[in-house]
Amino acid sequence: MTTFDGRLLLTGGTGFLGGAIAAELIGTPAWEHTLLLVRAPTKSAGRERMVAALAKFELAADLLERVREEQIILGDFKQAAAIFNDPLLAQVTHVINSAAIATFANHPSLWPINVEGTFEFARRLNEVAKLTRFVHIGTAMCMGLDVPNPVPEDYVPAKPPRHLVPYTETKLAIEQKIRAELPDLPFVVVRPTIIVGHSKLGTRPSGSIYWVFRTAQLLGQFTCALTDRVDVVPVDWAAQAIVHIALKDHLSHTMYHAAAGPDNASTFAELDIAMAKGRGVPPLGSSYRQATYDELAALRGQYQEKLGACNPRIMQRAIKLYGVFAALNITFRNERLLAEGFAPPPPFAAYADVCAATSEGHPISEQMTSDFK
Repeated sequence: MTTFDGRLLLTGGTGFLGGAIAAELIGTPAWEHTLLLVRAPTKSAGRERMVAALAKFELAADLLERVREEQIILGDFKQAAAIFNDPLLAQVTHVINSAAIATFANHPSLWPINVEGTFEFARRLNEVAKLTRFVHIGTAMCMGLDVPNPVPEDYVPAKPPRHLVPYTETKLAIEQKIRAELPDLPFVVVRPTIIVGHSKLGTRPSGSIYWVFRTAQLLGQFTCALTDRVDVVPVDWAAQAIVHIALKDHLSHTMYHAAAGPDNASTFAELDIAMAKGRGVPPLGSSYRQATYDELAALRGQYQEKLGACNPRIMQRAIKLYGVFAALNITFRNERLLAEGFAPPPPFAAYADVCAATSEGHPISEQMTSDFK
């Protein structure tokens, strides 16, 4: 990374993706110019939260010691106006906004945080700071269910999209609101596809969403065919891509997919082989069957036997939500990111064995918690 002379503000650094972004930054010269917005009562407590988030990525102790109290900006988007009591915000030139409620549940704070609070934060920061770039982390699924396949990066639906969950609806709404009402904000959106695991650490930092693939393999059936593809990237690659876009001197676009794309999306057959290798068991192969949701729901009485201790009602609801997406067979184009000089991601099948091995001994119900806040 070249020398960075601005002042970067990272929000959401205690989350999975935000923590990976911080882990990417902490060993670079840009870290000395980085501020961290953290929800905490004191800067000392904020530093502790940040160190705990970074420790999940198994960083060396000397890197963790680089987190300083003077980097911490206290606040959260529930009370966005209060954040601006800190005069350091006037120095900010670049933003990576990773803060959000990311959940498949209908969380009451989704709209207040993801739309109202995010907008107020962006509006006020645009007033007090001389911003060069405001990178907002969206989601590739914000265009809804009725999309061309693969989804182009410049795709705009002709009518309001159908959303699978409220989360994706809020992520599209805030993009549209900022572009319409803050036209002078140097706004760049990076929309990651499904983020699962870490290319080297597997699910040790987080088991988010990986439990869906475990569920399919343990049940021996799911809503997708083995020939279907799933667009998945590891969190470390996604973090590197976001930092690349945030700090690059010149960009050609204001919206990018951080996605595997058609060329690097893995088939479920490839994932079956890789996951079985990581678990030390034979792959399902031809014994796997594509099932409807009703057929999977009929197995509810077997969930605990096949999946371990879990709440069958919650598991059935989760299978319904994720099963719909798995059956879509959608990939997202990523030519813009690659044209900015960034390397394509490893296919999910290239590190799914690591995810499988690091998930052994961890209950599926435990891995689900971050996705159903």
